[in-house]
Amino acid sequence: MTAPQPPATPPIPRRIDVCNGDADGLCAVVQWRLATPAQAELVTGLKRDIALLDRVQAGPGDEVLVCDLSMQRNRAALLRLLAAGARVSYFDHHLVRNVPSHPHLQAHLDFSHDVCTSLLVDRHLGGRFRAWALVGAYGDNLRGVADAIAASIGLDAAQRERLRRLGEAINYNAYGDDERDVHIAPAQLYAIMARYDSPLSFLEHEAIAEQIDAMRQADLARAQAIRPYREDAQGRVWLLPDAPWSRRVIGTFANALAAAQPRRAHAVLRQTIAGDFVVSVRAPLDQPFGANGLCARFGGSGRAAAAGIDRLPQAALGRFVDAFAATHWGQA
Repeated sequence: MTAPQPPATPPIPRRIDVCNGDADGLCAVVQWRLATPAQAELVTGLKRDIALLDRVQAGPGDEVLVCDLSMQRNRAALLRLLAAGARVSYFDHHLVRNVPSHPHLQAHLDFSHDVCTSLLVDRHLGGRFRAWALVGAYGDNLRGVADAIAASIGLDAAQRERLRRLGEAINYNAYGDDERDVHIAPAQLYAIMARYDSPLSFLEHEAIAEQIDAMRQADLARAQAIRPYREDAQGRVWLLPDAPWSRRVIGTFANALAAAQPRRAHAVLRQTIAGDFVVSVRAPLDQPFGANGLCARFGGSGRAAAAGIDRLPQAALGRFVDAFAATHWGQA
């Protein structure tokens, strides 16, 4: 007789964390893993690596956490994972037209102009690691919101400034055409961040933040030395050359311009080696609506307050600049 075979061992469920490699995405996952410690695979990338769910394979019993990735851009991959039996927790603040309904999907979405993914995770966790949420908010250019929350939990002006600079440095580190452009790969940076319950402790023990910030300040100075390509009472447009420094600083520069002149809109275009443009648009901070609608007309996407275009053909430059000038900011 054939000896009975032992029952097959069920596969060990996998945990996979997927996030944008900017401050908002990384700080969201840091909060989650501090609250629910577990061995998890991290899938992340640079700022414009949006379709990250395409890289994920998961099946029955597997748990997938998604933070700060457009559900609209990842919808097909999300449906694939749900059909395969994975359980997905999705935190995001980018507009999506049709959220799937599925028993294995927990969607935590809020498209308000004054929230970011880190704040959504903070809300879900009841503020357990709120200082990290503030770093994400500062990095996402929500300075007023972050300042108010920080003051409400007793952080003084010096501490708020340290968190702001950290958030802006982490966000800056996510920009580039590939990881050779940035100071440290986002996945490596996350591994260092995740060692600390508080970003203030991270700043006390790690030199990496100062190194990134020094690089950021140098790149920002180069961008600020360039004169606007076009400006009027409503907004300004900059053209940056193709270079490692401009690939890194485009988002930081756009945020700095918005903070310096909150009543005006700003568009920063960086020329690529092929002659086309990568575009970052910021609606006026005082009227944070319209950026996504403008960018969508040229194949881009994003949020009402901040959006972008991955590839604007050189022949479309004039049309884009004219459309930017004609945009009625403040209309949701």
